[in-house]
Amino acid sequence: MSKLVLIRHGQSEWNLENKFTGWIDVDLSEKGVEEAKNAGKLIKEHGLKFDQAYTSVLTRAIKTLHYALEESDQLWVPETKTWRLNERHYGGLQGLNKKATADKYGDEQVHIWRRSYDVLPPKIEDDSKYSQVHDRRYADLDPHIIPRTENLKVCLKRVMPFWEDHIAPDLLAGKNVIIAAHGNSLRALTKYIENISDADIMNLEMKTGEPVVYTFDDKLNVTNKEKLDD
Repeated sequence: MSKLVLIRHGQSEWNLENKFTGWIDVDLSEKGVEEAKNAGKLIKEHGLKFDQAYTSVLTRAIKTLHYALEESDQLWVPETKTWRLNERHYGGLQGLNKKATADKYGDEQVHIWRRSYDVLPPKIEDDSKYSQVHDRRYADLDPHIIPRTENLKVCLKRVMPFWEDHIAPDLLAGKNVIIAAHGNSLRALTKYIENISDADIMNLEMKTGEPVVYTFDDKLNVTNKEKLDD
């Protein structure tokens, strides 16, 4: 029976500043570092051992993974970074303060952009300082693949090929896997794993730094789900 642990990165500097982050590469806040380390301590306390680690190409998720593995004495575990586990791309909202955006467009519109399953935020322009089209970490991608905006539906379509090609085969081979990623990429995975409806996924929250542990049978059916806390 294989296990999969999902961890949303610890609080980031822009979480703290209440900004739309998306694919912008920001660091962990001091609290975020402590959350990531605490996740590792909980993992160690529960005796969880990993064979493979995955994360995004964004600093806040990478550091969360490393802190968690280091605190659980497993920094040596093989890891793979992929853009497919990046946070949802918030388009033209990236870099904006959430409260200021709500004041400008209205609370209802911003809530729809943030929480609707299939409504897209405004697209980001390629010449914006918050665009990723010229970011070196995506240089090997077809420029048309780099998002200009995403909703959770699009984010799920982006994440699923990585699940199918890497994560699921690992689990079927009996490996235990840890993924440190982002609120929306992990919500997308959770939607698939638990077969959550389009409507109900909007109510799912992922706490920063909280390990969520799934146990699977040999057909990848979930036999147990546990959230680790102090």
